[in-house]
Amino acid sequence: MKVILKQDVKGSGKKGDLVTVSDGYARNYLLPKGLAMEANNQTMGEFKAKQAAAEHHAAVEKQEAQDLAKRIGEKTVKLTAKAGAGGKLFGSVTAKEIAEAINREYGCNIEKRKISLETEIKAFGTFTAQIKLHPGVTAKVYVAVGEEVK
Repeated sequence: MKVILKQDVKGSGKKGDLVTVSDGYARNYLLPKGLAMEANNQTMGEFKAKQAAAEHHAAVEKQEAQDLAKRIGEKTVKLTAKAGAGGKLFGSVTAKEIAEAINREYGCNIEKRKISLETEIKAFGTFTAQIKLHPGVTAKVYVAVGEEVK
């Protein structure tokens, strides 16, 4: 019997999967517990419509991420920080500060956990940061750290 799973079922599949199971397993376990619904013409139509909608939303999100990557990719973000003796920073420049600067400068909404730095920024200069916007879509930005003027 073909059924569409409403929840993850160990050994059968994940939520939303169309699986073939034995008639007894479907009638005695999956259907009474509400873990699946029988795959008839109506439910198959709904299943295909939900799949098409999910694919469309994923494609739209990926396109938006690619557009954002083009807009901010290879750009330079300027930050200032307090300096100590010998040109070293007090503390370091964090991903949170970089995210705030990018959001302020380019009018987008990037979260700090999507930014990865090659090394900690503890000195003045230009550094590279990778921003993971979507699976398979990344943007590279440069972070220029200058001394804060008193």
